[in-house]
Amino acid sequence: MKLSLIDLSTLEPNSTRHDALMNSIEAAQLAEQYGFHRVWVAEHHGTQSIAGRAPEVLIAALAANTKTIRVGSGSVLLNQYSAFKVAEVFCTLNELYPGRIDLGAGRATTGQVLDIALQQDRTKRFHSHSDSQITELVSWLENSFPADHPFSTTPIFTTESKPKLHLLGSSAWSSSAAAALGLRYVFAGFINQQQAWDIISSYRNNFRPSSGAAGVENPEAILAVHAVCADTEEEARRQLAPVHLMYRNLSQGIIDGTLPGPDDAVKALGGLPALVPYRAGSRLIPKFIGGTAESVCRQLQDIASDFKVDELMIQDMLTDFDAKKHSLKLLSTAIT
Repeated sequence: MKLSLIDLSTLEPNSTRHDALMNSIEAAQLAEQYGFHRVWVAEHHGTQSIAGRAPEVLIAALAANTKTIRVGSGSVLLNQYSAFKVAEVFCTLNELYPGRIDLGAGRATTGQVLDIALQQDRTKRFHSHSDSQITELVSWLENSFPADHPFSTTPIFTTESKPKLHLLGSSAWSSSAAAALGLRYVFAGFINQQQAWDIISSYRNNFRPSSGAAGVENPEAILAVHAVCADTEEEARRQLAPVHLMYRNLSQGIIDGTLPGPDDAVKALGGLPALVPYRAGSRLIPKFIGGTAESVCRQLQDIASDFKVDELMIQDMLTDFDAKKHSLKLLSTAIT
């Protein structure tokens, strides 16, 4: 089984955004040292607790400070940008670090205000054209526009190798689009646990092989989960408390704020959050996986086996960076 890391550049209490970004670089170096397959960085706008808002910038920093690990976006919000510009940016990254760059593309709303702030044309309401955008992105990467298309006269000039394109999502649309275009697919299991099996199965069942540079001939699925390892289950529950608190706040309409340290989060929650382990064969992923290395790695192996994937991507959102580093080391024991 391969393990990979999705890093959000979460701020520790009383730390700076610079500290969070430097921690992401160190985490990537440790992931490389421990044998993780790839490390991706996310795009979150307008958040106090997360510094990861410009993956195309952070990817360059991570790749410059590592040697072999694949580096990419998880994801760049294609619905907010020009497909041409996204293709050029990631082709440039791949020219700088050939054979190591992943273009993880997805879509998401950033809220009514920031959706408008990200728009060039603000005379009309924001509306995503996801199908045409992902199709256009594939065409730019492959220089495969029809001869009578205006864009066919202006190909992207780049190296022979291309960044590896992955379509990310947690809905039926992303599965359907990835299958129709013959793309690699990453499902966000930490967002949508209930439909994980059905959506990944739909991707495989409806997959159409692609012979283009951006696609693949056989379905390739990665499942992303939220997982934390510690020396004891109690410590894992303690480290998971801040993200439990974040989701509780979200359910109460508290959209953003700084994330506290583990002890303050436990206090705010009124005690350690509960852990529900993955039950082999159930295909129902827990929202949070935590515990000792033995327990977590067994659950990850069961999930990988049940979902028929050979790669899991780990998110953690820990607000204690020392605990994050230790968790990565313990998680690496699951890599085979």
